[in-house]
Amino acid sequence: MSEATSESSGTGSRLSWAAADSWTMTRRELAHWARQPVQVVVGLVFPVMMLLMFSYLIGGGQGVAGDFKAYLLPGMLTMTMAFGLEATMLAVTQDLGKGVIDRFRSMPMNQGAVLVGRSVADMLQSVVGLVVMVAVGYAIGWRWHEGLASFLGAMGLLLLLRFAMLWVGIHLAMVAGKPELVQAVQILVWPVSFLSNAIASPESMPSWLGTIVEWNPMSATATAVRALFGNPGAGGDSWAATHAELLAVAWPVVLIAVFFPLAVKRFRDLSR
Repeated sequence: MSEATSESSGTGSRLSWAAADSWTMTRRELAHWARQPVQVVVGLVFPVMMLLMFSYLIGGGQGVAGDFKAYLLPGMLTMTMAFGLEATMLAVTQDLGKGVIDRFRSMPMNQGAVLVGRSVADMLQSVVGLVVMVAVGYAIGWRWHEGLASFLGAMGLLLLLRFAMLWVGIHLAMVAGKPELVQAVQILVWPVSFLSNAIASPESMPSWLGTIVEWNPMSATATAVRALFGNPGAGGDSWAATHAELLAVAWPVVLIAVFFPLAVKRFRDLSR
């Protein structure tokens, strides 16, 4: 066997080993769904409750022309993806606190499988969450008016934002180290989420505040998703509004480029 063939075989073996370990860790995370169904149900019900609350109890829609529900649902889908940061942080800090991650690191397994398993499980849960939210939105009268390709594109942008927030959450969790410190992040996540165009139009705000809101990464995703759905409030005259689809891709890519290597490095340094 030539040296090149041997090297190729070794690379294939390592990739197979990494894939098998990653799938094992993913199954571990998914098994938690069966053992902790309440936590999963709460995670799915909470954004639905928020959607119904803003639709029927609080109302709103300042500066929104047309059906507020059609404006609100894309914003709530975006907020749901951002709020996933908290679930990721809580799961990682719990594993850190129980020493689970340290035990995994001491085992003869691919070290990256722990992070891959966490990310795959969280993304699967996000897909389920989107399906539930879209179904509830449809039940209360929301509709999208573009084709299937636009619908899938909107789902892709939402999951891209969730993927970016996932790596932010993993890194912050390993920096914080304790579940109690997740509350400190929650204090920041909520204001940042509401400081977007998810539930109100920037046109209804003071000009300085509206500018901040338009440049919020969540606003870019929400605006782009509204455009792809054909829902109201999909744009404005500002550069950020007219280039929302570009920013909806650029912001998550920047976050991933920053926090993915930071999370990987922090994970490697845990035992040092």
